[in-house]
Amino acid sequence: MEEEQRACTAAAAGAAEGGGQSVKDEEEVKEEYVTDTAAQGGEEEDEDALPHSEILDIFEEGLARLVQDPLLCDLPIQVTLEEVNSQIALEYGQAMTVRVLKADGEVMPIVVVQNATVLDLKKAICRFMELKQQREGGVKHISWRYVWRTYHLVFQGEKLEDDKMRLKDYGIRNRDEVTFMKRLRKK
Repeated sequence: MEEEQRACTAAAAGAAEGGGQSVKDEEEVKEEYVTDTAAQGGEEEDEDALPHSEILDIFEEGLARLVQDPLLCDLPIQVTLEEVNSQIALEYGQAMTVRVLKADGEVMPIVVVQNATVLDLKKAICRFMELKQQREGGVKHISWRYVWRTYHLVFQGEKLEDDKMRLKDYGIRNRDEVTFMKRLRKK
């Protein structure tokens, strides 16, 4: 770029020495050069630019092909980056799946890291339900404060009450089942 600017400056100087032509100072030449290159660059960008909708379509097609991979085939079509990373961590043994059994019999496969705490499991359950609702519609808001006040998570008869305690300390391993159990009122 500097060489081109020097060439323009030299051309202007040559024109000044040549006699009858108008003389341009160095600043004017640089200004014209910058204006010309900006105009040319702007046209190229407009020609190559795709509308947002087309870029989104291309991305979704690529993502659909990616999800067909045997490693990621368990993921939904409208997958998030978080879900892809969780699945990869699961395959590398850096995470585990905890099967959470709801009162209606539905089993939610929740992926958490190996050294996750009870609080991490609760947050993963919240995220799982949010994503499920976004995909299927239905209830717009769940009061998780209410849910955790009315239900316990239970593993083999033991309540998971301490949010700071690791799941491993409760004996929870990969593919173990944890259930939602309604709390009994204290009178």
